[in-house]
Amino acid sequence: MRKIEIMFENYLIKKDLKFTKPRKIILESVLKNKGHFNVDSLYDKIRQKHKNVSRATIYRTMPLLIEAGLVKQALRCQAKDHYENIFGQPSHLHFICTKCGKIIEVRSEEIENILNEIAFTEEFSIKEYNMGAKGLCKKCKGSK
Repeated sequence: MRKIEIMFENYLIKKDLKFTKPRKIILESVLKNKGHFNVDSLYDKIRQKHKNVSRATIYRTMPLLIEAGLVKQALRCQAKDHYENIFGQPSHLHFICTKCGKIIEVRSEEIENILNEIAFTEEFSIKEYNMGAKGLCKKCKGSK
């Protein structure tokens, strides 16, 4: 975790910003989060222990974490942006249930190979990909 803190702090210094205690708390909370999250769920989690971190501070910090390459906006589901920690994580697909909002992560070598073949043909170098498909999860499909 300290390595990531140093990376973020160095990024902030380049932007002439400070690595404040609220930003550190937000970073730690994001890195502990193993799944997808939105600002509201992150705020609720942080507020359980730290009453001095505002929702506005989280909204202002998220673009910084994205620009620093530590987080990405993974998808938009149920009218909210969802994020995920990407530091050291492989690219993957998202299956999004349009009924309950469940997000299922899937890795597929076949799709990665197809993307790489197309990229090679187009003389393009893929750094990451973000793909999603919307439909119904097993539970919602069975409860028509």
